[in-house]
Amino acid sequence: MADILIVHGAWSAGWAWKKMRPLIAGAGHRLWTPTMTGLGERQHLAHPDIDLNTHIKDITTLLTMEDLRDVVLVGHSYGGIVATGVADRARERIAQLIYLDAYVPADGQSALDLASPATAARHQAVATKEGDGWRVTPNPLPDDTSEDDAQWAAPRRVAQPLKTLSTPLQLIAGPLTVKRSYILCTRNPAFSSFGAAARTAGWTYRELDASHNPHITMPQTLAAMLLDLAAA
Repeated sequence: MADILIVHGAWSAGWAWKKMRPLIAGAGHRLWTPTMTGLGERQHLAHPDIDLNTHIKDITTLLTMEDLRDVVLVGHSYGGIVATGVADRARERIAQLIYLDAYVPADGQSALDLASPATAARHQAVATKEGDGWRVTPNPLPDDTSEDDAQWAAPRRVAQPLKTLSTPLQLIAGPLTVKRSYILCTRNPAFSSFGAAARTAGWTYRELDASHNPHITMPQTLAAMLLDLAAA
């Protein structure tokens, strides 16, 4: 039995992985979908000082409290940065790190560093104009999100604390040595450079004919891919 731990993306939370839970459980494995501080059902805890390290601590604390080991850690989108920090701080607990259409940071890089200059500027402007200087309102859902899924997901997406995006990652134990894999969603060009770098580095690499949220738009295909990678 594999323990697959999801580190969700910005504006999202554990709820977004609802479709995946019965698929992974039905295959005899456990899917963990914690929500990071200030988001989802924990939005009431939001405040300006929540940063990247808060979210890394959320996930590493779960690993410790649940005594999880040999974990397949999956970082989606912004969650790739959090997951990299978790894999650094809890190396003995992580069997594999899978980036799902996600940022892959080097030491000292933040989400705003890795986003396009236009995206980074937009996030900062939105926080200043609409978010009291610290909240970044959600990006739109991908165009191919069904009407039913959009009606379900859109009201649950909440503003992201700006410091989670602006705080640089700090690797405290040196370069990562954990096995790493990459899944690129080919309908979303924003992360193609990270997929290409993963292929060049010799990581296990997969592609999904999907937009940025395959856990919502094609959960069966994503579940099969994650289970295949977990077994490798």
